[in-house]
Amino acid sequence: MATSGGAVPGGTTPAALTPVGTSTDSERDAEFQEHEKILSPDFLSVDQITEMLAEDVDGVQRKLETFLNFKNIKTCLKEAILLDYYVSGFLWARGMDFSIIQYSQFMTLLDMLLHNLKTLHMSLEDSLKWLGEVMAEIGPSHLQKNEKWNIFDIKQANAIIDYLKISLFQHYKLYEFLFYSTREEIVIGTEPKLNKIKSRDINKNGHEVFTGVS
Repeated sequence: MATSGGAVPGGTTPAALTPVGTSTDSERDAEFQEHEKILSPDFLSVDQITEMLAEDVDGVQRKLETFLNFKNIKTCLKEAILLDYYVSGFLWARGMDFSIIQYSQFMTLLDMLLHNLKTLHMSLEDSLKWLGEVMAEIGPSHLQKNEKWNIFDIKQANAIIDYLKISLFQHYKLYEFLFYSTREEIVIGTEPKLNKIKSRDINKNGHEVFTGVS
């Protein structure tokens, strides 16, 4: 094994040794790329988010209905519930006065949680674990590692977790039923709850917030 001084066999000069505790450029690039994959691709583009920020509640709903390509919102309970999920999330984020990148990451987080449930059949316990891992990357605990990756501060991260508890996790079985049941089962099983699906509250900033099915 070659040492830090002299030449190695073949006449080539060894590269300088990397001090212990530091990362090479390639390692940092790889780490950054891995971080970029955490919440990607973006659920909404910057242009879409900007458009919705200029809209009132009804305008946000119309925009998301178009972006999600929901064409049967008045007759399809599944589309109605999912639209409420995304609309209420966006309106809640507006009350938090997020930046564009924070909107993007939060809405992608909402979408990924449903994606994990729908395609991976992720349990509530696994979803909570996944959320913890994601927040460790984009939240305040990642600050000491690389400040530019610290998208949300402690207050915002805690608020996001609290919001997800009441908007998704509290009704997790409903969403499982929504994704795993047949259309007929959904219509029969959830009919008594139709009048509660669009219950709304007004948050502290005066914005209307959907609270979901109770």
